[in-house]
Amino acid sequence: MNCSKILFSASAIALLLTVGACKKSFLDENLITAKSTQDFETPTGLDGLATGLYQNLRFHFNYEWAYVSTNYGVDEFTVGGDPIMQMWNSYDANLNSLTGDARTIWDNMYGGINSANILIENIPIYYGDGPNRNTRLGEGYFMRAFNYFKLVNQYGAVPLKLSQSKSVEFEFTRTPVPEIYEQIISDMKQAYDLLPATPAQRGRITKWAAAHYLAKISLFRASEANNSWNSATRASDLDNVIKYGTEVINASGHKLAANFSDLWNYTGPDAANETNAEIILTAQFSNNTSTQGRFGNQMHLYYPSVYQNLPGMVRDLPGGREFQRLRSTDYALDVYDRVNDSRFWKSFKTRYLCNNPNGAPKWDTAYAPSLALAGKARFAGGQESILYIVNNAGDTRYTSTNINYRAPHMFVRYFSGQPENMLGGHGNYSASRYVGLSKFADGSRDAVASQFGRRDGILARLADTYLLVAEAYGRKGQYVEALPFINALRDRAAYKSGEDRSAYVDGGVAYKTNTAANTATFVSYSDKNTYYESNNDMPVTTASTLSEMHINSVNDILSSTREFYGKLNAASDADKFLAFILNERSRELMGELHRWEDLARTRTLITRCQAFNNEAKPSPKDYLRPIPQSFLDVIKTEGRPLTAEEKTAMQNPGW
Repeated sequence: MNCSKILFSASAIALLLTVGACKKSFLDENLITAKSTQDFETPTGLDGLATGLYQNLRFHFNYEWAYVSTNYGVDEFTVGGDPIMQMWNSYDANLNSLTGDARTIWDNMYGGINSANILIENIPIYYGDGPNRNTRLGEGYFMRAFNYFKLVNQYGAVPLKLSQSKSVEFEFTRTPVPEIYEQIISDMKQAYDLLPATPAQRGRITKWAAAHYLAKISLFRASEANNSWNSATRASDLDNVIKYGTEVINASGHKLAANFSDLWNYTGPDAANETNAEIILTAQFSNNTSTQGRFGNQMHLYYPSVYQNLPGMVRDLPGGREFQRLRSTDYALDVYDRVNDSRFWKSFKTRYLCNNPNGAPKWDTAYAPSLALAGKARFAGGQESILYIVNNAGDTRYTSTNINYRAPHMFVRYFSGQPENMLGGHGNYSASRYVGLSKFADGSRDAVASQFGRRDGILARLADTYLLVAEAYGRKGQYVEALPFINALRDRAAYKSGEDRSAYVDGGVAYKTNTAANTATFVSYSDKNTYYESNNDMPVTTASTLSEMHINSVNDILSSTREFYGKLNAASDADKFLAFILNERSRELMGELHRWEDLARTRTLITRCQAFNNEAKPSPKDYLRPIPQSFLDVIKTEGRPLTAEEKTAMQNPGW
């Protein structure tokens, strides 16, 4: 146990009273000593409540709700081989006010808000003037703003509850979105003023986390989703994005990681990459099983494609337990310049090694390199067993037949003669066999079957701040001023002189230090990618790609032929710049739980799904989630339940 991290003891967790009912969340399942509201009328109790409130951040990485509300039904990912949550991607009739995770998100955000309300109300009365007073109060304001920001992005107008619940309450109305934003920004400014620049414990919220979210919230309020009412605040909001974002960028405690892969090179709980200076805010997890809660960090489960049922393979720690929920789209692969942009090859896994040689496939006589090899194993333990070739249309090297002459299992994106199609239907990729995002890989788990991930979940990092500032400048029409913030990321993404482009790392490498759980003779983990095989077997090079990645002028953006402007109906300079920024956000932040809210706020969700996700059929109503039926069924007006008509009036349009 690393005592420098914030640990979540059961005695620190508050009783969570959510809107409309007395709701005990999964946090209560491990309670040792139940807490009452009187416990939060002492400095010790309030310290414990503030610490317990950090559990609310873990929620965003805990279970299926983490990705369905953020990365389903977008341009980057679609449904993989297990369609258990497909309604969030397709937007079909199964996504409705009764859908479980629509309620789960609502309940947990309001649970955190109630705990924050207790801190905000009780600290001025009961805490005294101790050295942590401002920090604890700032944590309360931050978490209330953070949770309401999630709620307004997902549901629009919601009840604004600014006092603690001491008993079950039933009378609520929805507060208009402009008022909610005013409160969120006010709370986050309070947090910004109260929180320290340097935390007393690693993982506690800082002034710079508040500044980052002030920039983000301001940009959201200035975006297209709010165009019907934001004209009076739009200009000042864009200025505030630049003001607060630039402060974070210039803060002494934060800087971009030197190499993009440094962010994902996770070697174990509390290892170096978890303290990288680029990280602004995380949901903290650890290898302490007594504090892991009901779920742990489960994001490692959802992105990998299936490998364990191919001959010569079994599941192992570095390869992960592949739930195959999120299948990368053609857009997710083609938005990158896969020759010059290292971010693709540092975000996706394309090569596996044989870890089950006894089950390795045998050469068929028809395809064996020689008759002597017929009936012999195609590969041995530790040799390459699975290759994903991420090629472009027009590549004539591969056919559905000639891949059988290769020893590894071959998954090729485009076979010879197949035309480009951004909606699939080419090569031999499938719902279960696709190039999987590897940013969340976790080889530190205590067993191959364990769902309890131990690595921290990144909620905010400095690269996002750079992109927020760049977008704000672009929205002001100051494209030249945006370029340095864009180039800071693109320059980092370029291959450096001398860099091995075939090198690969992900968090599965933590198996090497996981001596308690890793006893396998062979593992699936490979420290290589298929860069050269995918890029037409190009000659090996260690030359820099800085000149190819760096943007020299605004015209490089506006005249680009790589940004899908035609498919996105982007004709004006403003539309092209926004399309470019959203593409750049994909290249930098792919899969990091931002995408649905980005497309919803910019009102580009429908256009991008039509262009890149043939399973997603959003309509205008899908720019908001349904208000949970469980809430509508229990609230009252003037002491009586709502009528059917009143419930309809309180529900989001179309739901």
